[in-house]
This record gives sequence, C-alpha cells and structure tokens, in this order.
Amino acid sequence: MFSLNIVFYFQVGLGTLANIFLLFFYTAVILCHRSKPMDLISCQLTFIHIMMVITGWDIFTTDVFDLLNIENDFICKATSYIHRAMRGLSICITCLLSVFQAVTISPNASLLAKFKRKLKKYMIYSFFYFWSFNLSFNSDRLFYCGSYTNMSETKQMKITKYCSLFPMNYIVRVLISTMTTSRDVFLVGVMLTTSIYMMIILIRHQRQCKHLHSIRHLRASPEKRATQTILLLVFFYVVMYWVDFIMSSRTVFLWMFDPVILTVQKFVINAYPTISPLIQISSDNRIIIMLKNMQNVCHQIFKKV
Repeated sequence: MFSLNIVFYFQVGLGTLANIFLLFFYTAVILCHRSKPMDLISCQLTFIHIMMVITGWDIFTTDVFDLLNIENDFICKATSYIHRAMRGLSICITCLLSVFQAVTISPNASLLAKFKRKLKKYMIYSFFYFWSFNLSFNSDRLFYCGSYTNMSETKQMKITKYCSLFPMNYIVRVLISTMTTSRDVFLVGVMLTTSIYMMIILIRHQRQCKHLHSIRHLRASPEKRATQTILLLVFFYVVMYWVDFIMSSRTVFLWMFDPVILTVQKFVINAYPTISPLIQISSDNRIIIMLKNMQNVCHQIFKKV
C-alpha cells in the first residue's frame, strides 16, 4: 500500500506541475499575445485538470485539510463536489475543443465554415452553459456525501478513508446515473464524430499534397499539428472513460464497495488530466521553441560562470 501511495503522489505531482506550467503559458499567451480560440479553451481545460487531479486522490487532500484543522465532513463534501463537477467539465471542454477544431480546419465550402468568424462568441456562451450546468448538476454530492459515521455499512458506502456516500432512493440513484451516462455518451459520440470528420479532412489534405508533389506543403502546418494533438487527446479520453465507466457501473447499480476497484478507478480517472498536458506540451511548437530558448539562455549563463 505504501508503494501504491508513492505512485499516486507521483501522478498527482506530475499532473499538477504539468497543468500549472500550461496554465501560466496559456495565460501569458492570452494576455500578452494575439491568442487563438483554442488557447482560451486549453487554458480552461488545464485549470479544470489542476482541480481534478488535486481533489482526485484523498490522501493528498486529507493531509492538506488535516494541517488546516478542517472538519472531515467539510473535506468530504468539498472534495467530492469539486471533483465530480471538474470531471463533468473535463469531458464538456474536451468535446468543445474537438468541435471547435473541426470548425477551424473545415473547408470554406463546407456548412461549418459559416461558424468560423463567430467562434469566440459561441465559445463564451459554451463556457457559461457548461460551468452552470455542471456546478448545479453535481450538487447532489453536497447532500449525499459526508464523513464516515457509525451507521450500518449496508446503508452507506465508504469511498475513502474518511468519506462515504449516504443512502439514497434507488430510483433517484439510477436516475442520476442515467442522466450522467447519457450526457457522457452524447459528448463522447460528438467527439468521435468530429474526430472522424477531422481525420477525413487530414487524409484529403495529405492526398492533395502528394498529388502536387510540393515539399513545402508536405510540412506539417500548425493547424495540422493541433488537429493531430486533439485527435490523440480525444482518443485517450474515450479509452479512459470507458474503462472508468465499466468499473463504476458495478459500484453505482449494485451499491458495493471494492477497495481494489476504487483504487484502480482513481488512477484511471487521474490518468487523462495527468497525460493530456504532457501531450500538449510536446506537440505545441510555441512551447518547444520557448523551452529551447530557455535552455540556450541557461547554457550561456553557466558557460560564463
């Protein structure tokens, strides 16, 4: 168990640091340079992932709140509510990123081309709707989650060291689960549809470049690199989502607590917000150039010393 805690601490630390780096980068780009709509979406996604990673592992949050001498009931309600809301926002913003990139690279003759000029306007409306919906939709965690009590274990399900889910009506539990699943399946379906659309555009573009035999056009454009990155993020998210869905279905419908499954599920849930910033950092040419410049500056400084 001790070695497993080390793995989770490493995951939390890596995910937090990578997302904080991206958050500062995108914030600087938005404030100091001419930003793209994708930068605004990515900036929000990194903030959501920071909150998601921090609240996704109870050992980390418990240690922090213990130092602050805050009651366990508040810890449970706050971390559970924030994590569920951020988890919902993660799939919504990832879907938004996929849709907007599909609109961005769509040909001028397509039906999606007319939305290109109003991307920022639609994006602001989408942000407001997604945040409002997820913050209100997950409010049930404030009522049905709290510190572990002496109540019979058949009436509550222990999910962490100090937290448990309180009993709720079976119909209400299935209704909430069905609504959540319907939302997620719909958004995953949209992501897969836009991904297929973007893949078709990339394949057509590649065939045109080969037909023209132009070396200049064979180079990967910024739009192509961004599209490939988003396709990789969507693919990774869909895989992690279905793994998590299969494991969580047993807990939701059978109301059974399995510490092994819960531990693996937490690792899977935090996998996407941990890996996604690394994918973005390695594929964004602006970040690579900035890191190379920083490396050259440090090399010159050490050389003078």
